[in-house]
This record gives sequence, structure tokens and C-alpha cells, in this order.
Amino acid sequence: MSTEARGKTHIDIYDRTVREAWAQRFGVSEERLRKAVTMVGSRITSVAAYLDRPAP
Repeated sequence: MSTEARGKTHIDIYDRTVREAWAQRFGVSEERLRKAVTMVGSRITSVAAYLDRPAP
């Protein structure tokens, strides 16, 4: 899978800018976002479901 396609469906938890943006979008701390990714993986829809937030 290309990096471009991955960016549209997954959160790059190792990229600080991306991590900060997703944490803000979901209204959670970066630590909570990291925990969500650890628990369910980096797919945006999975993280949104874990955090009980609507998927963008």
C-alpha cells in the first residue's frame, strides 16, 4: 500500500503533526490516541469506534 493511500485510512502515530491533528480532531489527548492505536490498530474507523467518536 502506498504512503498516500495509507494516509487516507490510517493514523501515522509516529508523525507528531499527524498525531496532534488526530488527537485534536477526536478531542482526546495524544496519550489516549496512542493507547487507542495500540489497542485496535491505526485504521481511522477502528480508532474512532474505540474512542466512541464519529469517524471523519
